[in-house]
Amino acid sequence: MRARILYTLGRCLAETSGSDVAIELFDRARQEIELLDDPWLRVLLKGNTDYCHGGMIMRMGQPEQAVQWFSRFIDFTENALLTSPDRIDRQWVQRLATSLTARAFSNAAIRRRELAIADLERVAVLSREYNLDDLYPYTVAALANTHKQSGDLVEALRHYEEAERIFRVTEQHSVLAGVQLLHAEAMLMVGVSDDVGRMLDEALLVLRKDKVNQDIAEVEMYRASAALLDDQFDLARRMAKASMRKLEKRGSTWWMMAALIELWAHAMQVKRVTNALVQKALTLSEQLADNHLLDEASLAKVLAARLEIRRGRLSDGEELLRQLPGPRAVTPLDQRMQRRLVLAELALRKGDRRTALQHARKGLDELGLVRDQLGGLELVSATAVHGRELRDLAIRLALESHNARHVFVWIERTRAQTYRYEPLELVENPELAERIAEVRGLGRELMRAGLDGRPTTKLRAEIVRAQREANRLGWHAQRWGRTRPVATVSEVFAELGDRAMVSFVVSNGEMVAVVLAGGRVRMVRLGIAEDALEGAQKLHFDLNALAPDHLPPPLVQVIGASARKQADALDSLLIKPLVGLIGERELVMVPTGSLYAVPWGVLPSLHGRPVTTAPSATAWLAATQSAEPKTDRVLLVKGPGLQFADGELDRLGAQHAEATVLAGDQATAGEVLARLDGADLVHVAAHGEHENENALFSRLELFDGPLFAHELGRLRKPPAHVVLSACSLALNRIRPGDEALGFAGAMLAGGTRTVVAAASKVGDEASAAAMADYHRALVAGAAPAVALAEAMAKDPFRRPFLCLGSG
Repeated sequence: MRARILYTLGRCLAETSGSDVAIELFDRARQEIELLDDPWLRVLLKGNTDYCHGGMIMRMGQPEQAVQWFSRFIDFTENALLTSPDRIDRQWVQRLATSLTARAFSNAAIRRRELAIADLERVAVLSREYNLDDLYPYTVAALANTHKQSGDLVEALRHYEEAERIFRVTEQHSVLAGVQLLHAEAMLMVGVSDDVGRMLDEALLVLRKDKVNQDIAEVEMYRASAALLDDQFDLARRMAKASMRKLEKRGSTWWMMAALIELWAHAMQVKRVTNALVQKALTLSEQLADNHLLDEASLAKVLAARLEIRRGRLSDGEELLRQLPGPRAVTPLDQRMQRRLVLAELALRKGDRRTALQHARKGLDELGLVRDQLGGLELVSATAVHGRELRDLAIRLALESHNARHVFVWIERTRAQTYRYEPLELVENPELAERIAEVRGLGRELMRAGLDGRPTTKLRAEIVRAQREANRLGWHAQRWGRTRPVATVSEVFAELGDRAMVSFVVSNGEMVAVVLAGGRVRMVRLGIAEDALEGAQKLHFDLNALAPDHLPPPLVQVIGASARKQADALDSLLIKPLVGLIGERELVMVPTGSLYAVPWGVLPSLHGRPVTTAPSATAWLAATQSAEPKTDRVLLVKGPGLQFADGELDRLGAQHAEATVLAGDQATAGEVLARLDGADLVHVAAHGEHENENALFSRLELFDGPLFAHELGRLRKPPAHVVLSACSLALNRIRPGDEALGFAGAMLAGGTRTVVAAASKVGDEASAAAMADYHRALVAGAAPAVALAEAMAKDPFRRPFLCLGSG
């Protein structure tokens, strides 16, 4: 009993008082164990002590040494199972299995995938033979970690989800917290930095309250990584330094990981590279290599090479890159991208633009291979962050070539990859459906609590939790088919006909338009990008303010004047310089950044002109080449709380005599979703809201609660043509690489050909009038973009709709 107490106490004090105190207690435990008469009991208790010691060593950042501590008991017990099986009881097998799992974690940390998998397969055999069901979630977590360290991020995320679900159900909160931290690292490897940042901020509040220093240090380190991905360099440095201080105090070698993050963030901010900064990176590389953190050691040397190149010492930078071993199969994605970037920068500084572009192309191709393995829209769009700098370099070089066709090709190669995948038929996920139903129910309860004056803090926290769980389940619920090839100039011209396409891009703070019209591709530099992007945001705010149906006339005059001023300014910046190229043609607009929110019909030069908005030329081409929409199956939906919806649906019902109408208690989320499946034309008159921080929870408000963008993935055959009136669901959350995600975007990615929706708020009366005009033109045979242009022309500032997709 004394021995058990001593090694257990050592394990506890390792967390609070450091390794020296813990080692002393482990040694005292071993001394007590030597006094026991039973040699088998001595081995078992030594194995327990070694397990605690190895766990501490692992936490201190020395996984290779940890393997040795776990192996002693494993080797003895495996031999005993062969030679003296009668002496091995359930307690022995339990310790053997946990030691194998711990050794798998340690081997995974030093990228020994095969050894880790072998240990976990052995645990699976032991679990079946001895009914050790309680070990299963630990094995799943270890398997997730192994997949993560070997670069199979899809499988890693799936296994982390499974392990977390079990630990949550069994209320093993301390273990759950550790698994969530490892899960966060895998999410960062994919690129989901913003979601991870919010999750870690919440975790830090709890951990700091509980004063768990090791866990605080690790969370701070991952928070620094998330900030670095988002170019929040000050936050990254602050978090990394805080983590370093705690880890160094504990004697953990993981401080080097935090130091690398801090150094990288610092290097991105300095204006002048010094020799001391380069030497710091090289010293850190050696320290990481000495601790068998080979990929991290290579990354530190890549940073040193990049710094040398930045200060013009090209031969020194090239020599450092030459010393690096090639990337391994298990080398993380972000590190592969950094290596490619530095090689491209070196080639560029040597005047070899062709080689620089080759490295950019190869790096983005590697990124594409990872993206091809992923599931849901969130993950696919998030990966773009890793290729951001390579993309920027390639676009800049293309622009400097003054070859408009070349620029177009690179814009398409790097833009809106989310929309390049052919969706596959749905695989039902009951657990995801259950989580989304939970979010819907919690939303209703939150609304009732607000009306009753009851506290809502707990409910809001539950909604955030349920949304987060649904998001992660959604990462695996949708699989994608073949990658569509990047649209070529000739293919676009063949489909454009008499129309013109304008593709906007920002490089080095400059807004550039690539115009495809009349069989020619031309490039126009439009000036300071910030002016246009800020102007788009200001116009959006003005249109929102102008939306209410019964604004006092003085307000209408003031806000309207401001909106017209912003529209005029945008027109002067973006359209008038292109007039000589686009003439009076119908347009296909491929926006960038906040230009996604511009309802082009409000700009004077485009008043009454048919305009289609698409996330990329490739996406537009795929939409236009899909089957021509029919009007055989028409669905009309009326949501609650719309003042003019009855009249709107009556008028539309007269125009579409055979339409199915869902209103009142029939317009539920489930019923609407079922009727959307396979519909030709859908018109939804319902309030809605775009969730910028959680784009797939953008929603339409229906009788029993919201229909979320998440649920659109459940459609086996997406509707061909969807009109969303009285809501701002054309908005998107824009990630690097113009990866736009929102309600309308989810429909387009899922295969809907055309979506008509507003990017700003719209008054009920204005929306009803606009939609009556739109459908009247549609029934008369007009294409969606033409019908919308006619409808908007009557009152563009109060009818700020966009035609998205094919037009």
